[in-house]
Amino acid sequence: MSAPRSGDPRLGPPGLGTARPDYRLSLGGEDITPRVNGRLIALSLTRQRGGDADQLTLTLADHDGRLALPPHGATLELALGWHESGLASRGTFIVDEVEHSGAPDRLQLRARAANLRQQLPGKRSQSWHDLTLAQLIETLAARHDLTPVVGDTLAGIRLEHIDQTDESDLNFLTRLGQRFDAIATIKAGHLLFTRAGEGLSASGLALPGVVLTRRDGDRHRFTQSDRDDHTGVIAHWNDTAGAERQAVQVGSEAKPKTLRDTYASAADARHAAEAEWRRLQRGQASLDLILAHGRADLSPETPLTLRGFKAGIDERAWLVTQTTESLNDNGYLTQLSCELRGG
Repeated sequence: MSAPRSGDPRLGPPGLGTARPDYRLSLGGEDITPRVNGRLIALSLTRQRGGDADQLTLTLADHDGRLALPPHGATLELALGWHESGLASRGTFIVDEVEHSGAPDRLQLRARAANLRQQLPGKRSQSWHDLTLAQLIETLAARHDLTPVVGDTLAGIRLEHIDQTDESDLNFLTRLGQRFDAIATIKAGHLLFTRAGEGLSASGLALPGVVLTRRDGDRHRFTQSDRDDHTGVIAHWNDTAGAERQAVQVGSEAKPKTLRDTYASAADARHAAEAEWRRLQRGQASLDLILAHGRADLSPETPLTLRGFKAGIDERAWLVTQTTESLNDNGYLTQLSCELRGG
């Protein structure tokens, strides 16, 4: 069997009547949806909030041998959703893996989001002094003809000194993201540097919160772990004036986590401790949801409110960290990976 054709009627979940999954696919700017209809076995799109590139996988039937292998570096554009409510653009992807197998003959294409293929190339060495995070990100973005998007909670943070030594701008950006608990990535022509959980789109707009009820989900899995139940974080810094190693702490001292690195100033140490404390709080629980009726409006960083699951789940604020949309024999589904929305 093949996945639903574009616009074909397919029975939706209970209470929704006849729902029609729909898609539009372009290759090198040419709409190939009519040629793909009847051949599409499966489509899967995984979108993540961090530095890993969004990935699109297509599996097509080649029973008659008439499918041509796409050229190296071919670009695919995808829109996905429901026929009744319209399609949402999913961006442009570059094919980086082609597999043909049989029998029965099938062609599988794997493609990654176009922007990250650039990877901010070229190693460089530079020392940065007395500037804000916004100024630093704006400089990096200008080098690569990207539009900077810096979250309000990070923009004004001042850096006394930081070195970029024989390091690509992408690696440097990733390191900054880890230091400040930020999403540091490239999406849709934007250089994004926003605090994890800030709930911003790639263009810097606030993502609206979404309420999901138990009826919206087909399956769920909630996990809570006390293995890393730290109550705070300690970070050390070198006090050159006093020739002593000093410490800063956030959270409670009952069971703190101590960071290994030693920082250049009290401010740097505090930023690192606060970033790690936010990560620890968000990681206290996780939730996976499979929605039988695919949701084109959900994306990484979408704030979620849950209703009708269970006490301890409903009362918490959640955040989408990854979405996987699939179109196959089962229709159009969305799988969500979520974490707690920390402070």
